[in-house]
Amino acid sequence: MKAVGLAGLACAMLSLGVTAPATAAEAGRPRMGDVQKALSELARSPEVLGAIGAVYVDGRVDKGSGGTRLLDGKGGRIPAGARFRIGSQTKSMTSAVIMKLVTEGKFGLDSKLSEVLPVVVEKDLVERADEITVEQMIHHTSGIPNWYTPELIDPFDFETRYTPMELITKSRTLPREQEPGEKFSYSNTNYYLLGLIIEKYTGHSLAAEFEERLFEPLDMDDTYLPTRWPGGIKGPHGHGYFPDKNGKLVDFDNQNMSYGYAAGGVISTADDLSAFHRAFAKDKILTKEEKEALNAGRPPSEPDRAPNLNVCDDEGTYGHLKGSSHGFNALTFSTGDGGVQLIMSLTLATEHNDPAIDLLAKKAAEAVLCPEK
Repeated sequence: MKAVGLAGLACAMLSLGVTAPATAAEAGRPRMGDVQKALSELARSPEVLGAIGAVYVDGRVDKGSGGTRLLDGKGGRIPAGARFRIGSQTKSMTSAVIMKLVTEGKFGLDSKLSEVLPVVVEKDLVERADEITVEQMIHHTSGIPNWYTPELIDPFDFETRYTPMELITKSRTLPREQEPGEKFSYSNTNYYLLGLIIEKYTGHSLAAEFEERLFEPLDMDDTYLPTRWPGGIKGPHGHGYFPDKNGKLVDFDNQNMSYGYAAGGVISTADDLSAFHRAFAKDKILTKEEKEALNAGRPPSEPDRAPNLNVCDDEGTYGHLKGSSHGFNALTFSTGDGGVQLIMSLTLATEHNDPAIDLLAKKAAEAVLCPEK
């Protein structure tokens, strides 16, 4: 996502698994570069405080860590296996659970928001809810405004706890800018609504559904969606920073956890995130038929929201996903079959929507995935 102001809660460029070799043999896996060297070089940049990551090639893994846990070289190195915020890579988890509920007959992709979540009509929370479909919310074509804007929240407010419904209510004050289904328009509000739909039709919290349907079956033992305030990252990890209006860097480690939920709240590790994306690529989370149904309503093109993160070539060999917010970027690069993956977490000492961050991350990814380029 090209983050504009607070619109940078997270970004998911959902291109993983679209175009890539089908098997390891067909892929002719290339030689990988030195992960530790690439991450150390990345962390030498003034914008990047710390960088951890791992490359996975057909079950083999190589990890690295660069920079420090805290500002000014303090805190020591971040453990390569540390947890980190994955941002909008959470959205692929939310949409997977929604698709499973569709398969189970709870509702359809063409079901209207007013039908599956009547409260939004009863309380006048979403304009034209009787026209907006579940599918449109998944693909950001609903036209529902994004509540995560500078006009509506203060990112430096770490104390105020908002419910998902309170944040959805905030979006009602913003004007719609398109017809339902007309075009792509990124909005975290879509995924807050999808999270509430999951909770309504399962009778469980979103965190519990993630655990039962995804984390436990995939042995993602270090992954969780925070449910207890303030919802910080467990264990040693990197702290990210963001400048205030005077340019002073503020520690954003204990972010306001209200601003995550189904849109960007999951905390994970490189190993666990690799397991999720590999299982998704191999049709172990959704079947091939379910993925085809899920992607059928995807708009033919999405506006560029970030610098080009295609690495190694422009053929789409490596799809990419990105999640970001104040203090961090989290990136996944993967072949379509999940056989080669690079997972990176960057803790920052600048604005997370600084274009330089994407260019630095791309350079590091290419140093690992195509060192001879």
